Amino acid sequence: MLPRMIIAIPRETVPGEKRIALVAESVKRLVGRKHEVVIESGAGQGAECSDEELRAAGARLEPTAAAVYAAADVLLKVQPPGPEELPLLKPGSVLVSLAYPMSNPKLARAIAERQVTLLAMDMVPRTTLAQMMDVLSSQATIAGYRAVLLAAEAMPKLFPMLMTAAGTIPPAKVLVLGAGVAGLQAIATARRLGAVVEAYDVRKVVKEQVESLGARFVNIDIEDAAGSGGYAKELSEEAKKKQAEALAVHVAKSDAVITTALVPGRRAPVLLPADMVRRMKSGSVVVDIAAEQGGNCELTRPGERYRTENGVTVIGEKNLPSQLSVHASAMFSRNLEKLLAHVTDKDGALKLDASDEIVKGMLITRGGDIVHPAVADVAMKEVA
Repeated sequence: MLPRMIIAIPRETVPGEKRIALVAESVKRLVGRKHEVVIESGAGQGAECSDEELRAAGARLEPTAAAVYAAADVLLKVQPPGPEELPLLKPGSVLVSLAYPMSNPKLARAIAERQVTLLAMDMVPRTTLAQMMDVLSSQATIAGYRAVLLAAEAMPKLFPMLMTAAGTIPPAKVLVLGAGVAGLQAIATARRLGAVVEAYDVRKVVKEQVESLGARFVNIDIEDAAGSGGYAKELSEEAKKKQAEALAVHVAKSDAVITTALVPGRRAPVLLPADMVRRMKSGSVVVDIAAEQGGNCELTRPGERYRTENGVTVIGEKNLPSQLSVHASAMFSRNLEKLLAHVTDKDGALKLDASDEIVKGMLITRGGDIVHPAVADVAMKEVA
């Protein structure tokens, strides 16, 4: 019996990216469903997933990226394809990866021109059924955890309260801005390390979740900014001003501030203006999870860690999930596996039903066109 489709995984080329799109556990299950899995040799090295392990799971290893791309019916990646990878995309194939098409419509257009169908993993709708496919949530869990570890490592204090013969050491004070998946994981991790934690979010609905993790919710009397799909919408200028005034008090007394606020398809909102950071104590730390989208802190330098003139360490490291590549890859892989199960029929053939809510949300290009209305609109405006 011939394989139902060839699933291909190339090595990631973005500097610092250690994740692999499909780990051995998922490979074994997909091969068990009679699919063929082709992986570029060395693709799993950064995630401690060896060629031998992948081969034992049933994958066929190829020595070059070109061979992997040429074999693909469905190409699975973590990062969007770079300029050097676009010419390798096989016309008629399906690419499944992070793509950020709302902020990078040029890439969507280039993929469409290659006659490649794109399913953007960052566009998975926030629905109950799609939860198992939501890589943004799974990777945000990793990022929230890692952010707290970075803060603890950079801060010249202990997190927990200690009662010793040398006296009592008070617990660190941590403020988490944004209580989405990353923020809630940051709260939980900081609490496990023994810190006293406060958290703020423009969506009032998360108050109960914050308090259930043992943190204090910072109440600010402004409009509720709960948006669609569980995301927050942007505040009015008046609300932003009132929010900044209230947060300044909490920021100033915090030993660590972890920022996690993102608005899909737009620059991250600035929650920590420069003057607010300058009022923080020397030795304090800011970890900006939103650095890749411009940052929630005005002083963030994406991709860098540095110390301000007043002694605050600002950490804007990118791609935090890649720093914990083993479990980040395992979660990403499971998300992809669930998606593949959703878009294949009972015979294992790929079936992209544009009327399906999940497919409709993720389907960006097809038949040489950008078919996602919102992305098409952004692409048209960019051309104009």
